Amino acid sequence: MTHEIAIVAGEASGDSLAAHLIRALRVHLPDARFYGIGGPKMQAEGFEALWPSELLAVNGYTDALGRINSLSGIRRKLLRDIRRDRPAAFIGVDAPDFNLWLETKIKKEGIPAIHFVSPSIWAWRGKRIKTIARAVTHMLCLFPFEMPIYERAGIPATYVGHPFADVLPMEPKRLAARERLELSPEATVVALLPGSRQSEVSNLADSFIATAEALANRRPNMIFLVPLVTRETREIFTEALQRRESAEELPLRLLFGHAVDAMTAADAVLVASGTACLEAALLKRPMVICYRMGKWQFRLVKRMAYLPWVGLPNILLNELVVPELLQDDATPDALADALERWLGDADACAALAERFTALHMELRRGTAERAAGVILSYMQDTAREPQDAAAEPQDAVVEPQDAAAAESQEASPEPQEAASVSGTSGNGDD
Repeated sequence: MTHEIAIVAGEASGDSLAAHLIRALRVHLPDARFYGIGGPKMQAEGFEALWPSELLAVNGYTDALGRINSLSGIRRKLLRDIRRDRPAAFIGVDAPDFNLWLETKIKKEGIPAIHFVSPSIWAWRGKRIKTIARAVTHMLCLFPFEMPIYERAGIPATYVGHPFADVLPMEPKRLAARERLELSPEATVVALLPGSRQSEVSNLADSFIATAEALANRRPNMIFLVPLVTRETREIFTEALQRRESAEELPLRLLFGHAVDAMTAADAVLVASGTACLEAALLKRPMVICYRMGKWQFRLVKRMAYLPWVGLPNILLNELVVPELLQDDATPDALADALERWLGDADACAALAERFTALHMELRRGTAERAAGVILSYMQDTAREPQDAAAEPQDAVVEPQDAAAAESQEASPEPQEAASVSGTSGNGDD
């Protein structure tokens, strides 16, 4: 029997998560057909992409509103395909604005609707738990502190750990990374990661360049590495460099990808809040977290937020272990000061690395294999009667002390609101 499994994964992070999951499922289902919305890493595992995952990479409210019709049309077409094919399971990987509406419909058809990567109800929008209960057969959580939230709401959930913790080494080889990047062992290296979205790089490029200039003026033998994942983000950063004549002599190297090598090689990291923060933590690197967005979006996020932090390392450890400089506080001088404190305090860096090592051990759980096990257990019996929407659970009260851990993946503080796209009061990044 050939099994069919439908998957929708949004953005590059979802593509990577789903690719690992497909590989783990193929061990048990070598002839399975995987299809839906996905990216190049999924396709390399034999995934049939009816639409590319880039379609779901919504950059803020304005972009979401401008794409309502096209995204809704794609979702309706995919729903028709799923109703026709009746796959053994549907897996929504992140992208909750798109997936929760779809999962609600699919669950009513008696098809297991499994969501991989919990929406950030622990950060904001706790009442969204009711929508999740109606939509999701089972939630796969990346972080341990999410489990009590779903247990209180009566939603089946499993903590599967974070795949970054599986693939990143417990002891990063810093000198080897420097050799690959042709860097001197004696150089002072700072990695600058202004984000993966075009909007993030547009908001942060000028500030990051000015910060690099301020540090270079204070310290000799500095080198700055800027890994950028797309041609578009590279162009945005290059244009920012060209606008600033004083940056012509800046010892700065643009890299196409190689973010892990850049962070591993670095003495400190300046990083936009998001998934890269978690990567930096698992690579045991001291960092400064920075973020900028539109003023009205920032005010909205502050009103919605439950937690006092936006960076995953701080949320995971339930403590301000690395500086966060947001919005108007993220001035070049302030960012340079924060980075220089790490560069001048080897003992503080060593203590931070110990905290990050313990975190790494907690998150290393064999994520893909655990997630595959849950999915396979539902596939054993997919011939269920269509079911009514789940009874509404009690609101899950999410207290800050529940957050002993924390991109999504991509847990950027910038909400990707697309209520009319998803049919829910959604957050594309939470």
